[in-house]
Amino acid sequence: MPRIMGVDIPTNKKIKISLTYIYGIGSATALEILEKAKIDPDKRASELNDADISAIVKLLDSSYEVEGDLRRQLALSVRRLQAVNCYRGRRHKHSLPCRGQRTKTNARTRKGKKKTIGAVRDKSARNQMK
Repeated sequence: MPRIMGVDIPTNKKIKISLTYIYGIGSATALEILEKAKIDPDKRASELNDADISAIVKLLDSSYEVEGDLRRQLALSVRRLQAVNCYRGRRHKHSLPCRGQRTKTNARTRKGKKKTIGAVRDKSARNQMK
């Protein structure tokens, strides 16, 4: 199993698909990298030799932000927005959508499980309140 940028890429898939397992690389970027490295995109990841893998790693190091560096950069950007206390920063801080989506009915993925406010769930707690 080839290891690129600290990620084990699947060997049984084509290299153009396998490269997308690296954070920050999509299908278009994967094809662009393979074109620059002069590697056939339809080749399986298991068929790559050490020279091919080193060519890919060298390209990723020199030209692209991927994996840890990219995650760190995004986290710093969000922290900066929160520090300036701008609208997007406040939305990030409160775990709400920050790109204009509606929140009255949807946004459950971002907001988390529904929290019922003001209602008592079980009967024993209701009886204690009386």
